[in-house]
Amino acid sequence: MRKLTSLLAATALTATAVLPAAAEKWDMPMAYSASNFHSATGAEFAKCVTTGTGGEIEIVTHPSGSLFKGADIKRAIQTGQAPIGERLLSGHQNENALFGFDSIPFLATSFDDSEKLWQAAKPSLEKLLAEQNLTLLYAVPWPPQGLYFKDEVNSVAEMKGIKFRSYNNATSRLAELTGMLPVTIEAAEISQAFATGVADSMVSSGSTGYDRKVWESLNYFYEVDAWLPRNYVMVNSDVWSGVSDANKNVIKGCAELAEYAGNWRAKEYTGFTLQGLRDGGMNVGPASEQMTNELKEIGVTMTNEWLEAAGDEGKAIVDAFNSDQ
Repeated sequence: MRKLTSLLAATALTATAVLPAAAEKWDMPMAYSASNFHSATGAEFAKCVTTGTGGEIEIVTHPSGSLFKGADIKRAIQTGQAPIGERLLSGHQNENALFGFDSIPFLATSFDDSEKLWQAAKPSLEKLLAEQNLTLLYAVPWPPQGLYFKDEVNSVAEMKGIKFRSYNNATSRLAELTGMLPVTIEAAEISQAFATGVADSMVSSGSTGYDRKVWESLNYFYEVDAWLPRNYVMVNSDVWSGVSDANKNVIKGCAELAEYAGNWRAKEYTGFTLQGLRDGGMNVGPASEQMTNELKEIGVTMTNEWLEAAGDEGKAIVDAFNSDQ
């Protein structure tokens, strides 16, 4: 991994070590903390591009929603307020159901299946993004999503009335179907929300919980492996069209390295962060058989709802995924 990191940080190519006097600066908003593996991968990607283009394009990352809040990043890139950025696209499922393909409960519950689902959906996502003046550079999955609670929960009935942090349509719908109360909270605001009682539960990866030290407020993490959502790095298509072919090749190469490194980190980070939750004092383990079965029934409902909303294109994605099993 050290070799890969070094390659990302200083991709050799034939870049000059001397930066030009008038470098083009690209500010890159990111929603998650600088310590999060997505942000770390993005920072290395930025260094790779800056070095690889000989400083003709300098990418500067802005983690923790410091430049634009998570929900505003995609719009900022579309409208040219930022040339490039990273976003959890399932957060925009209300725009188009296809954005939520990676948050269909219990469809793709492992890294291998997540990759197969991504390959099935990628052409449709690239086309959809192109229609919105966005060019996809790379995508990296989160570790499998589990359920966090303040108190022990062994059935869906016991979830009723619990305040639940939601971050996209799928999480809001999950809250509704389990009787929980959805509260929209951005990643950068998680710690404060739990500390002040704005929310008492969420579905998320061990990575998010570890980064935000949720053991200070929550006590249980259930490994239900509901889905593996993805973060996407996109560039404004008008900006992209103005990039020289040589620099486009550099950026594409850096993006491929970043996607590889991000996938590697996601897998390695899964076990590390779950142990981190344990070390923080949380109870970490599988959900009860009853709760697992009840959640899978809810998953069937949500899958059917998504297929209806996504239409023929959504069905084609799921069919392509299933045919590769």
